[in-house]
Amino acid sequence: MASGLPRLSREVIESLALAGEHGVDIPPLAALNLPERVVQFGTGAFLRGFVEYFVDEANRQGKFAGSIVAVSSTGSSRDAVLNEQDGLFTLAIQGVEGTVARQRYRVVSSLNRAVSARDDWDAVLALARDPNIELVISNTTEVGIVLDHSDHFGATPPSSFPGKLTRFLFERARTFDYDASKGVVVLPCELIENNGETLRSIVTALAQGWQLGPRFQQWLDSVVVFCNTLVDRIVPGVVSTDEAARVGRLFGYRDGLLTACEPYALFAIEGDDTLRARLPFANADARIIIAPDIAPYRERKVRILNGAHTISVPTALLAGLETVCDAVADDRVGRFMRRAVFEEIVPSVDVPDAGTFAREVFQRFSNPYIRHALIDITLYGTAKMRVRVVPSIVAYGERTGRAPTSLAFGFAAFLAFMRGEIQTERRASGLSVPDDPEGARIREAWHAVELHSDDAIADLARATCADDDLWGTDLSAIPDFADAVADDLVRIVNHGVIAALDDHLTEPATS
Repeated sequence: MASGLPRLSREVIESLALAGEHGVDIPPLAALNLPERVVQFGTGAFLRGFVEYFVDEANRQGKFAGSIVAVSSTGSSRDAVLNEQDGLFTLAIQGVEGTVARQRYRVVSSLNRAVSARDDWDAVLALARDPNIELVISNTTEVGIVLDHSDHFGATPPSSFPGKLTRFLFERARTFDYDASKGVVVLPCELIENNGETLRSIVTALAQGWQLGPRFQQWLDSVVVFCNTLVDRIVPGVVSTDEAARVGRLFGYRDGLLTACEPYALFAIEGDDTLRARLPFANADARIIIAPDIAPYRERKVRILNGAHTISVPTALLAGLETVCDAVADDRVGRFMRRAVFEEIVPSVDVPDAGTFAREVFQRFSNPYIRHALIDITLYGTAKMRVRVVPSIVAYGERTGRAPTSLAFGFAAFLAFMRGEIQTERRASGLSVPDDPEGARIREAWHAVELHSDDAIADLARATCADDDLWGTDLSAIPDFADAVADDLVRIVNHGVIAALDDHLTEPATS
């Protein structure tokens, strides 16, 4: 990145506004000093490319007039850059729109600042006491919405996200003497089914365990709205140093948070017209859908798009590929992905237009501008396998009475990936390895396996398939599934994933 350029800031935006022609879509100056109305738990790239974008658009249209404060679990260099840049960042919207490949750049101004829950919990509680706050948004991954029985009220901060939220809400209720007008709408963006209802139940359990009293429970039940949501946009995150430098030269400033995303976006929120009145930002973009039931949108997205990612990433990584675009374009891995999705996942999903949506997904995966690193998708990969792929395996088995052979191959590749060779090589090269705590039991099981014994490898595959604590079901109960996984895993270990994939692709496609 060109160090001689000024860092993106409000002052830079004001100078660009005066210059007129600048090549990047800058916010109106009036949008740079809006009151804080949203508290957001999470500071990651997805929220910048999704929620921050939608709120920014609403502010530009004069339909929201509010900014966001992001709360991180720990202080980070990202938080420091965000605050140094006055909350501003550039969003690179890149992809095929209609039939034309386009790159559009927009400075997003809806994010005002970041605070660290670990380093400044008092600042988070001060937000709870702000009468202007109306919305709470979160994105703490699939494993973030969990009940931690060890959490306690007096911690600074509580360890889990629900614990932090419960303490935040109690502070707000107590500050305003349980005033009904100071309730908030909570929009969790984690990809779990019924995320709002689940989060509400955990907050209620913590409030009861912490003995926060009946007045708080009544306030919580009557004026805090927890919405089930579904989010869909591919946001790979911060771009490469070279791309950041190129964009800096184009626009004349440095941006440490330049974030790439695709043009497609969908934000489905479960609710009615009363909720819509409380979410004015939702009226600024037709891709924000408020509907009484969002289950079909969720099922389609999680099972097809996320499922395609999760089932194919281990195979692609073992084959030496680096990005989702590489995987789709690869002759072997691309064919495997299409077989898994169109022959096995789509037929197991009861939602309208599943096939059409799947074709759109592959077009999105093929986006030449988005470098969606495969290794990044392995974050919490075991939990993702349980949530995104296992339901398709089970549904296919129930409908057909047989195993989905491509999903079985992908599951075997996942087990091979969990041996940890790629992870070890990355660490040795000084590269990061995404966390996957639930995968520890699979990694530990590999330690006891004699790799020269086909029987030992097959036994690991069958035992893992039967682990209903890990998958929420016994996958070995699906006819021939565990055997198919065992056979594929033996081939992958003995001959490598490419040779095993060649064998798999010569077999007849699942009908």
